[in-house]
Amino acid sequence: MRKPLSSAGTPLTETLSPSIPLDQIGQTLASIYDDLVSEGVPEHLAALVRRVRQSEAEPAAPHPAQPAATEAVAQRLALVVEDDPQIRALAETLLEETELDVVGCDSAEAALAVLQARGGDVALVFADVRLAGEMDGLQLARAVATLWPRARLVVTSGHGIRRPDLPSEAVFIAKPWRPFDVLVEAERATTDPAPPVT
Repeated sequence: MRKPLSSAGTPLTETLSPSIPLDQIGQTLASIYDDLVSEGVPEHLAALVRRVRQSEAEPAAPHPAQPAATEAVAQRLALVVEDDPQIRALAETLLEETELDVVGCDSAEAALAVLQARGGDVALVFADVRLAGEMDGLQLARAVATLWPRARLVVTSGHGIRRPDLPSEAVFIAKPWRPFDVLVEAERATTDPAPPVT
């Protein structure tokens, strides 16, 4: 298959913007990415922005005589529990812009497996009420509140929920949720002091 040609007869991929390097285009996208997220960004653009930000944030290799300090520190996690793949992918992409590592699950059972393995690292659990599997999001929320009380707990649903059904520690965000509200909860999960374990 032939590449599309410009009016000059050269392939468009080579003359996309001769005066602006692709790295600069990516950096410009990265600078306006937060505004684009609220409007909905196509996944291929989000991937480009993540690559640009990652390449800018890559630290220089540590000196051979000095061990990397980050190896000893476990990365904090955001756990997204949502059975709709598109909504889960949107939440994951959004939370990848925070300092948290993101793990997505389609069921409460899968989320519990992650919590059992890395519960001490989980800073945020963002769960829908309706999930694949036997447990729903409210049952998961009660388990998290009881067994992993240091994790910030956010429950979401497109249907109303009675407050007594939620653990007192949980925050409820109605669907369709705003990206800003999710990012605020992620920020609180990383900056607010965790409740003491009693």
